[in-house]
Amino acid sequence: MTAYLDHAATTPARASALAAFAEVAAMPGNPSSLHAAGRAVRRVVEESRESLAADLGAHPTEVVLTSGGTEADNLAVAGAFRARRAADPRRRRILLSPIEHHAVLDTVEHLVRAAGATVTWLDVDRQGLVSVAGLREAIATDPGSVALVSVMWANNEIGTVEPIGELAAVAHEHGIPLHTDAVQAFGHVPLDVHDVGADLVSVTAHKLGGPVGFGALVVRRDIALEPLTHGGGQERGLRSGTLAAAGARAFAVAAHEAVGSRESESARIVGLRDRLLRGAVALDEGIAVTGAWQAGDGLRRLPGNAHVIVEGADGESLLLLLDAAGIACSTGSACAAGVSRPSHVLTAIGYADAEARGALRLTLGHTSTDADVDAVLAVLPDVVTRSRAAVGVGA
Repeated sequence: MTAYLDHAATTPARASALAAFAEVAAMPGNPSSLHAAGRAVRRVVEESRESLAADLGAHPTEVVLTSGGTEADNLAVAGAFRARRAADPRRRRILLSPIEHHAVLDTVEHLVRAAGATVTWLDVDRQGLVSVAGLREAIATDPGSVALVSVMWANNEIGTVEPIGELAAVAHEHGIPLHTDAVQAFGHVPLDVHDVGADLVSVTAHKLGGPVGFGALVVRRDIALEPLTHGGGQERGLRSGTLAAAGARAFAVAAHEAVGSRESESARIVGLRDRLLRGAVALDEGIAVTGAWQAGDGLRRLPGNAHVIVEGADGESLLLLLDAAGIACSTGSACAAGVSRPSHVLTAIGYADAEARGALRLTLGHTSTDADVDAVLAVLPDVVTRSRAAVGVGA
């Protein structure tokens, strides 16, 4: 592999996180056991929770450990909906942006089918920015019917960072909780749960250099959730199951390293991203940047996100041709891999199906270098030409 540019799908694990995982995985004992071995492992879990809480701007008691972002999203959305509706049957509406990750969208779809939920879609602009005024208007039509607002912190495809603090403030005017999927944001943009005021925040380890299979949900202490799993009553009774001490430690180590180096790494990665985007556009191959992009800015767009649309090309063929050239990237969310259809994110922000099919997501991270950017720009003209020929454009 010449260049790995799919950090938004999974970022390569940090050496420090792998070492921490191996060290704790070798320890005997169940964190729920009362003997010395169990207490030692439990100490690892709680120290890891404290570290994660500090890096998230939360209290340790608010951090519920999960198997990743998808479980955290499910617990937040379904758990909050069911608890809020149980307290007041009028609360059936979920206010949702149409560009959410499928972990949120599909959970809401299940609640519509099985639990009587209804959806009010929030307005987004061409850059994928959720309208604060639109949220206010959506709530105002019937505040008492709203169970939950869910808007992701940063979009996993086009990289747009949302005004979560403003959105949370509007929701709180009516006592409505706000959930945000911060899977792509944590460790990459400034993120302080308490300062922003989000009530439920989903994060995961493998987007910032931790191992796959470990995540967390920040649950503000006054928020009621109905658990999705039942058993030993771990994690405040919200997520039963034996605690994964090795994963918790590896997650905490990776997160602390990512947050600690965020400012300097953001500046470095933004420089690579901007060179990649400028270079791609300058090829004069009909390549256009999607989302909010201003050179040098790593706050309104994820620092490592270089999402583009290639006119007249097919995203899947672009991906396969780049892969053959030793470059790993994607056409969108890896969680929807194998499904050949236009991105719901791009169609929601106004792109036609034909345009959306030419999407390409190149994402950089802590292992990325100038050589990676050079490798992409060197092969992109030929890749675009061959992709268009495959779909009968420009042949």
